[in-house]
Amino acid sequence: MKYLLILPLLLFSTLFMAQEQQSPQNVLGTALESCCNDPMTGYWRDGFCRTATEDRGTHVVCAIMTEEFLTYTKKRGNDLSTPNPAYRFPGLKPGDKWCLCILRWLEAEKAGVAPQIVLESTDDAALKYTNLELLEKYAVVKY
Repeated sequence: MKYLLILPLLLFSTLFMAQEQQSPQNVLGTALESCCNDPMTGYWRDGFCRTATEDRGTHVVCAIMTEEFLTYTKKRGNDLSTPNPAYRFPGLKPGDKWCLCILRWLEAEKAGVAPQIVLESTDDAALKYTNLELLEKYAVVKY
């Protein structure tokens, strides 16, 4: 009978440990921090720059919008400044934080218009596409 009580505890502790190990990490190797809740950002619209297999854009970079970047990405076919109520998207303005696609951010970096980023809120998946040294060049102190 006492074994029947121990088994659920073992299962719960195993699940809890597995869940803890899967917590998202940032590019600095620490727990991923929220990017922004106003406007609500992230692929999951939960404030975090995380990705999933369904996320074709890999929205993992927490960036601080600039007029230069917003103009650039609009010219490239992704208008982030115009509100789109159908998607509960308010439109972005300079100073807003937003989870960007890593490939668009890298493209903007090559074009000389990459916005600054918050490393603590940038998912470590970004390191599959670039290195920490490049990201650090654009890092701001989290605010």
